[in-house]
Amino acid sequence: MSRQPKHLAVAGATGAVGVEILKCLEQRDFPVSELTLLASARSAGKTVSFRGKEVVIKELTPDSFAGVDIALFSAGGGISKAFAPHAVAAGAVVVDNSSAFRMDESVPLVVPEINPEDAQTHPGIIANPNCTTIVTLMALNPLHRAFGGVRSVIASSYQAVSGSGAQGIVELEGQVNAIAKGEPLPERKVYSRQIAFNVIPQVDVFLENGYTKEEMKMHHEGRKILHAPDLKASVTCVRVPVYRSHSVAVTAVFNEKPTVEAARAAIAAAPGVHVIDDPAADIPLYPTPLDSTDGDDCLVGRLREDLVLENALTFWVVGDQVRKGAALNAVQIAELL
Repeated sequence: MSRQPKHLAVAGATGAVGVEILKCLEQRDFPVSELTLLASARSAGKTVSFRGKEVVIKELTPDSFAGVDIALFSAGGGISKAFAPHAVAAGAVVVDNSSAFRMDESVPLVVPEINPEDAQTHPGIIANPNCTTIVTLMALNPLHRAFGGVRSVIASSYQAVSGSGAQGIVELEGQVNAIAKGEPLPERKVYSRQIAFNVIPQVDVFLENGYTKEEMKMHHEGRKILHAPDLKASVTCVRVPVYRSHSVAVTAVFNEKPTVEAARAAIAAAPGVHVIDDPAADIPLYPTPLDSTDGDDCLVGRLREDLVLENALTFWVVGDQVRKGAALNAVQIAELL
């Protein structure tokens, strides 16, 4: 990476992902010559600490990007569609965390450990994939390369409430506290069902085919990132009462017969992902969401040959969806630039 300092802008600087982006920039010593923090009018004037200095948040406007080299967007699809073109027109390269541009054929969809070369050709915008897609593909990609390509994926995700934003955590906490005190549950504002001590098999809105938008993202985004246009993915996304880090149970079918030993070796050799898998230990080893929370890497366990499908492996992968699933991946793309 060139160490020439860059003028960075962060749009959505006060949100969970925006805050995590700033943390990643500090921890990875990203060369920042100037930092512009952007948010809504109600946040303008507040300050955020970055490298020991207080940075004043400015209102996001079409004129916010003069002199900016790289603009990291994490303010939602509508904001990205409205303001990313202004950033590009001002000469910035946009790294966008929303779904606004992911399936645009001219916009690369990048996970730096998987397809970094795609980031080198862009129209001024590079898209960050969906968090569940990132976590899954971090484990799947080494196997895809080791066993002649992946043909199909059947997966179930167990997604933390922070994936719904800060209010998802607030709703879970409020319900748990009310139940513990024997009080009536507070009004639901985020989820259609009680989330405390429950799981909800719906993340995002339903489509005509019976899948949700979230479930179809892995199908479409996986094809684009892996350069595997024939990949098929059948996914069920479930919201679970966990604060942070998503988990995914995956069964993947490959063109060549996989073995557990070769799969462990392939994952162990890949960047950004680790194997934690020893069912014979006194306390069986496998990763849980808490093991990955606040960590950069995705963790894989429960590796085994599938008993139903030929040339198939089944495994479990966890990753911090706020960090690797969003903020860290965006900063890594900025590092590629």
